[in-house]
Amino acid sequence: MSTKLKRERKGKKSEDDASEEMPAETLVGSLGLKRHGAPEGYDEVETYPLKPPFSYASIVQNEATSELLYIIDELPLEKEEIDAFDRMRNILEYELKAPQIDEPLNESFHRQFPTIVDKHSKALSGISAIGIRKIQYYLEREIVGYGKIDPLMHDPYVEDVRCGGLDKPIFLWHRVHENIKTNVFFTDEDELNDFIMKIVHKAGKHISIAFPIVDVTLPGQHRLAVSYGRETTPFGTSFTIRKFREDPFTIVDLIDNETINESIAAYLWLLIENKMPIMMVGSTGAGKTTSLNAAACLIRPNHKIITVEEVAEINLPHENWTSTIARSGFGAEKEGEISLYDLIKSAVRHRPDLVIVGEIRGEEAYVLFQALATGHGGLCTMHAEDVETAIKRLTQPPMNIPASIITLMNCVIVVRHVQTPAFLDSGKKVSSRKFVQVSEIKDANQIVDVFSWNASSDFFQERLEESILLKRLARKMDIPFERLMSEFEYRKKVLQNMVEHNIRDHRSVNKVLSKYYHDPRMLDEEAFRNFKR
Repeated sequence: MSTKLKRERKGKKSEDDASEEMPAETLVGSLGLKRHGAPEGYDEVETYPLKPPFSYASIVQNEATSELLYIIDELPLEKEEIDAFDRMRNILEYELKAPQIDEPLNESFHRQFPTIVDKHSKALSGISAIGIRKIQYYLEREIVGYGKIDPLMHDPYVEDVRCGGLDKPIFLWHRVHENIKTNVFFTDEDELNDFIMKIVHKAGKHISIAFPIVDVTLPGQHRLAVSYGRETTPFGTSFTIRKFREDPFTIVDLIDNETINESIAAYLWLLIENKMPIMMVGSTGAGKTTSLNAAACLIRPNHKIITVEEVAEINLPHENWTSTIARSGFGAEKEGEISLYDLIKSAVRHRPDLVIVGEIRGEEAYVLFQALATGHGGLCTMHAEDVETAIKRLTQPPMNIPASIITLMNCVIVVRHVQTPAFLDSGKKVSSRKFVQVSEIKDANQIVDVFSWNASSDFFQERLEESILLKRLARKMDIPFERLMSEFEYRKKVLQNMVEHNIRDHRSVNKVLSKYYHDPRMLDEEAFRNFKR
C-alpha cells in the first residue's frame, strides 16, 4: 500500500473493526476463501478492504502502458449458492417490509433478514454458514445497495463514480490515484436502465424518456446526475454519483492538506465573523463546495444560518441552521416549482446572520446581492476560472448585477485543482486543490490580491498590508490596524494548535470556536488536549 494511502487510512475505522484490524489476506484465508489476484499483464500496486471479507479494492498497473486499473475484487458465489440467491431474492421481494420511520434501508434489511431466513430455511438447504453470509452480502448489495457499483460506494477514497454509457468502463475519482478506470461495465441496456430507475425512485423522483435529465439527492446524501436512455446520450444512459462525505472536510483539513495555510484561514475567520460576503469560484471538480463547507465551519456557533441549494451538499455542525432545497415544477408550465430565487427571497425574511447559496448562476444572484446590501453575511460558489471572469459573469445576463454594487461581494477566492505537467521533471509531483487567489473587490474594474499561490515554490504569498477589508474592519471596530493584526496572529496560533492536536472533525472545530467566543484567551495547551476525541 502506498505511503500516501497508509497516511490517509491512519486513524480510520471501518464498519467492521475486527475485520479492519486483521490483514485482508489473513482474514480471507482464515475463512478458507480465495480472492482473485492481479490479471495477467498487470502488477498489483495496493489492495485494501471495502466490505471485508466479501469485497476489496485492488489497484493494479499495466506493465506495458503503466495505466492504473481499479478492480472490485468480490468473493464469487458457487453454483448452488447462485441458485439459493435467486430463491431468496424472490422470497425477499414478498417478505421485506417497508423501513420504520427514519430507519435506514440497510438497517431495516439487517433487522428483517434473520427472521425471513428462519421462516424460509428450506430455500438455503445445503448451504454452508459462510455461503449464507455470502448470499446475504449479495442480497443486500442488490436490494438495498447500488448493485454492481455498491463496493465503490463503500470506498472512502472514491469521490465520484461515472458511467459514460453501455459497454463503457465505470470511471471514478480516487483521492490518491485521481481519475482511474474500473473493471465494472454495464453490458445490458435493460440492466443499466433498471438500475437507474431503481435508485432514482429511492430518491422519490421520476425519470423517463419524456423527462430524461435528473439531478437528485440519494439516500446517504449522495448526489446523482443522470441522462436517461439514448435521447440525449447516444451511447445509452449515463450517470455520475458524487459521494457525500459523512465526515466533511473542515478548515483544519484544508490547512493540513495544504489547500490553504493558517494565514488564509485566520483571514477568512475574521471576514466570516463580521459578515463580509465571500464567493468561491473555480471549474467543475475544483473543490468549490468542499471549500465552502470547510470555510462555513468558521461561522460563529450561535449564528443563524440558512442554506439554499438545488441539491443538498452543504453539511454544517451548527444547531441554528436551516437547510432549504429547490424543487422542480410539474408539467410544461413548471407548476409548483420552487427556485433558488424563491428560496433566497424567503430566506431573507427569516432574518439570518448568513445566507449560504450552494451555487449561483441565474437571477437568484440579484436577490442574493440585495440581501448582502441589507447587512446579511453570505457565502456562495460560482463557476468561473478566475476573479475577472467571475465579475464579468455577475455583471452580464442572466445575473445582471449592477457594477455599482459588485463590491457587496467583498472577497472572491479562486479554487483550483493543480497538477504538475507530466513533461516537467520537477522532482515533486503536485496534484492537489489550492486557493490559488484570494482577492478583495475594490470595484468592478479593480481587485486587490491579498493571497496568491506561487506554483514554482508551492508557497502562499500574502499582502495583508494592502487589504481593504481588514482596514475597513479596524475602522468599524475603532481600533488601530496593528491591534487587529495582533488578533489575526492569535487566531493563526489557535488554528495551528488545532492542526497539531488533530482537532479536525467539524463538531470538534465548532467546540473550539464556541470556547473562543466565550473565553478567547483560555485556549491553552490543556484546553486543546481536552478537545481531542
